[in-house]
Amino acid sequence: MFLDNCLDEVAEAGLVSFRCRSEAAQDGNMGEAFVSHSRSQSGTNFQNSFHFPFHFPKQGRKRMPPTADSIHAANADVLDAQDAHATLLNHTLSYIKSTCLKCVVELRIPDAIHHHGIPVTIPDLISSLSIPEAKSRRLRIMMRLLSLEGIFKSHVTLSGEEAFDLTPVSRLLTTVMPHRPSSSPIVVMLLDHHYLDPCQQLSRWFHRPDVAITPFEMTYGKPFWNLKEVQPEFDDLFNNGMASDSAAFMDILKHIGGEVFQGIGTLVDVGGGTGKAAAALVKAFPGMKCTVLDLPHVVNKAEKMDGIQFVGGDMFADIPPADVALLKWILHDWSDEECIKILQCCKEAIPPKENGGKVIIVDIVVGVGINTQTTLETQLLFDLLMMMQYGGKERDVDEWHKLFMAAGLSNYKITPSIGLRSIIEVYP
Repeated sequence: MFLDNCLDEVAEAGLVSFRCRSEAAQDGNMGEAFVSHSRSQSGTNFQNSFHFPFHFPKQGRKRMPPTADSIHAANADVLDAQDAHATLLNHTLSYIKSTCLKCVVELRIPDAIHHHGIPVTIPDLISSLSIPEAKSRRLRIMMRLLSLEGIFKSHVTLSGEEAFDLTPVSRLLTTVMPHRPSSSPIVVMLLDHHYLDPCQQLSRWFHRPDVAITPFEMTYGKPFWNLKEVQPEFDDLFNNGMASDSAAFMDILKHIGGEVFQGIGTLVDVGGGTGKAAAALVKAFPGMKCTVLDLPHVVNKAEKMDGIQFVGGDMFADIPPADVALLKWILHDWSDEECIKILQCCKEAIPPKENGGKVIIVDIVVGVGINTQTTLETQLLFDLLMMMQYGGKERDVDEWHKLFMAAGLSNYKITPSIGLRSIIEVYP
């Protein structure tokens, strides 16, 4: 009734007008009203209309004169509904932001801006990228959208033209900076159809009684790791994505978490792929010797590097001996039971704590080290991704604690120092 009264009053004040869908909706009945709302802001008129269930007054009911509060309340309701609708559509269309991000990576727009040296205009950009001039407006809209998201930065030149420059985010996507590893491969990996299509199965997955079958397996008929083995292109996409992340991450880690690796004689990188993390460690700590353990078909593709030995094997069965076992973005791929097996194999591979033995885990600890809403949201997005693709999960402090105790490890230390991820040192 509150909204009924408000709209009665503001209609008389001329701020809104309404009409019913049918005569049956009048005279005290519930009907569907069409409301038109006008407001002026900075000299500009805005017209908006929508419909909603509305209680019409009975004939002969005395109308009270409108008050400023009731007019304001009705006006606020209309504006709130408009904002809510815009927010809903923004979330619904957010996939376009991700696909535009993939597009600029594939077009190598960050490299083009870097080579240009100064903020680049759209005519200069389409010329350097050999894009048809007829598509310049569409490219401008895409660049404006990504500028609003902080991927690029929009400028107005002295001649009045719009130009675009790199930001710290888009600098991560350049492939031509010799001392900065590119994150482009992991962006392309995460936006591949093998990652997007399983999302369409999420509602069906929630209705299934079994937990073991992932949305990925529902989509492709095989678990993630099995499909990767029989699709070489997908396998390369994954390995290249993880290698780029390892190189970029270790470049940061050696500056802000290097003390964790100081004094280590030998290290085994469990699930270390093609050895990018190990290569960064050997370069940063010349006295360290590294072994990279991964599946045979993965290590067979790795380039030979000084100070690094590649071993094809199974981390669930046997891990080569070393002073320290490194698990970088490994355990979040697996269930608790599988993680316990991996940790127990690591425990068997390293010496006692007093002799320097430890397991170094680089992974997300949900809720730890959070300093922005974006960081927490990204941690939760990864949690859902792990479930959909691999049947794994991101873990909070309590879940990590239970895992370590179940594996027979003694104690641990968490250092929240690397954005989304933390360093966890676990001792036998």
